[in-house]
Amino acid sequence: MKNVTVARVYLREGDKADGHNLMRELLRLLQDTHQVHGVTVFRGVAGFGAHGEVHADDVLRLNVHLPLVVEFYDVPDAVAAVLPRIRELVPAGHIVCWQAQLS
Repeated sequence: MKNVTVARVYLREGDKADGHNLMRELLRLLQDTHQVHGVTVFRGVAGFGAHGEVHADDVLRLNVHLPLVVEFYDVPDAVAAVLPRIRELVPAGHIVCWQAQLS
Protein backbone atom coordinates (compact mmCIF):
# COMPACT_ATOMS: atom_id res chain seq x y z
CA MET A 1 0.00 0.00 0.00
CA LYS A 2 1.17 3.51 -0.84
CA ASN A 3 -0.17 6.75 0.67
CA VAL A 4 -1.41 9.27 -1.89
CA THR A 5 -3.32 12.54 -1.91
CA VAL A 6 -6.41 12.73 -4.12
CA ALA A 7 -7.55 16.14 -5.35
CA ARG A 8 -10.73 17.22 -7.12
CA VAL A 9 -11.12 20.54 -8.89
CA TYR A 10 -14.65 21.70 -9.72
CA LEU A 11 -15.18 23.96 -12.74
CA ARG A 12 -17.40 24.52 -15.78
CA GLU A 13 -16.79 23.82 -19.45
CA GLY A 14 -16.50 27.47 -20.42
CA ASP A 15 -14.19 28.57 -17.61
CA LYS A 16 -11.06 30.41 -18.74
CA ALA A 17 -7.63 31.08 -17.24
CA ASP A 18 -5.54 33.80 -18.84
CA GLY A 19 -7.76 33.57 -21.94
CA HIS A 20 -7.27 29.80 -22.29
CA ASN A 21 -9.63 26.93 -21.61
CA LEU A 22 -9.21 26.24 -17.89
CA MET A 23 -9.61 22.46 -18.15
CA ARG A 24 -6.91 22.23 -20.83
CA GLU A 25 -4.68 24.56 -18.82
CA LEU A 26 -5.04 22.31 -15.75
CA LEU A 27 -4.27 19.20 -17.82
CA ARG A 28 -1.17 20.88 -19.26
CA LEU A 29 -0.05 21.91 -15.78
CA LEU A 30 -0.65 18.45 -14.31
CA GLN A 31 0.92 16.50 -17.17
CA ASP A 32 3.66 18.64 -18.67
CA THR A 33 4.81 20.72 -15.72
CA HIS A 34 4.30 18.41 -12.72
CA GLN A 35 3.98 14.89 -14.26
CA VAL A 36 1.15 14.06 -11.83
CA HIS A 37 -0.23 10.50 -11.94
CA GLY A 38 -3.82 9.43 -12.38
CA VAL A 39 -5.56 12.45 -13.94
CA THR A 40 -9.19 12.08 -15.09
CA VAL A 41 -11.76 14.67 -16.19
CA PHE A 42 -15.45 13.94 -15.56
CA ARG A 43 -18.18 15.84 -17.42
CA GLY A 44 -21.41 16.19 -15.48
CA VAL A 45 -24.85 16.16 -17.04
CA ALA A 46 -26.07 18.66 -14.43
CA GLY A 47 -24.93 20.47 -11.33
CA PHE A 48 -25.10 23.64 -9.28
CA GLY A 49 -22.70 25.54 -7.06
CA ALA A 50 -22.81 28.04 -4.22
CA HIS A 51 -25.10 30.42 -6.10
CA GLY A 52 -27.67 27.67 -6.72
CA GLU A 53 -27.80 28.21 -10.49
CA VAL A 54 -28.43 24.84 -12.17
CA HIS A 55 -26.30 24.02 -15.20
CA ALA A 56 -27.76 21.15 -17.19
CA ASP A 57 -27.54 19.55 -20.60
CA ASP A 58 -30.64 20.92 -22.29
CA VAL A 59 -31.43 20.79 -26.00
CA LEU A 60 -33.11 24.19 -25.81
CA ARG A 61 -29.95 25.91 -24.57
CA LEU A 62 -27.26 26.68 -27.09
CA ASN A 63 -24.71 28.00 -24.58
CA VAL A 64 -24.29 25.24 -21.98
CA HIS A 65 -21.59 25.37 -19.33
CA LEU A 66 -21.78 21.89 -17.88
CA PRO A 67 -19.87 21.00 -14.72
CA LEU A 68 -16.45 19.40 -14.99
CA VAL A 69 -14.42 17.66 -12.30
CA VAL A 70 -10.68 17.28 -12.75
CA GLU A 71 -9.50 14.55 -10.39
CA PHE A 72 -5.92 13.49 -9.84
CA TYR A 73 -3.72 11.71 -7.33
CA ASP A 74 -0.06 11.33 -6.55
CA VAL A 75 2.26 11.15 -3.56
CA PRO A 76 1.44 13.90 -1.05
CA ASP A 77 4.51 16.02 -1.91
CA ALA A 78 3.67 16.04 -5.63
CA VAL A 79 0.08 17.16 -5.01
CA ALA A 80 1.25 19.78 -2.51
CA ALA A 81 3.66 21.14 -5.14
CA VAL A 82 0.97 21.68 -7.80
CA LEU A 83 -1.89 22.94 -5.60
CA PRO A 84 -0.62 26.53 -5.18
CA ARG A 85 -0.68 27.07 -8.96
CA ILE A 86 -4.13 25.48 -9.26
CA ARG A 87 -5.39 27.79 -6.49
CA GLU A 88 -4.25 30.75 -8.60
CA LEU A 89 -6.34 29.51 -11.56
CA VAL A 90 -9.64 28.43 -9.96
CA PRO A 91 -12.03 30.27 -7.63
CA ALA A 92 -11.69 29.70 -3.89
CA GLY A 93 -13.62 26.72 -2.55
CA HIS A 94 -13.42 24.69 -5.78
CA ILE A 95 -10.69 22.26 -4.67
CA VAL A 96 -11.19 19.25 -2.39
CA CYS A 97 -8.34 17.00 -1.22
CA TRP A 98 -8.08 13.88 0.90
CA GLN A 99 -5.62 11.17 1.81
CA ALA A 100 -6.02 7.67 0.36
CA GLN A 101 -4.12 4.44 -0.07
CA LEU A 102 -3.11 3.12 -3.46
CA SER A 103 -3.28 -0.65 -3.64
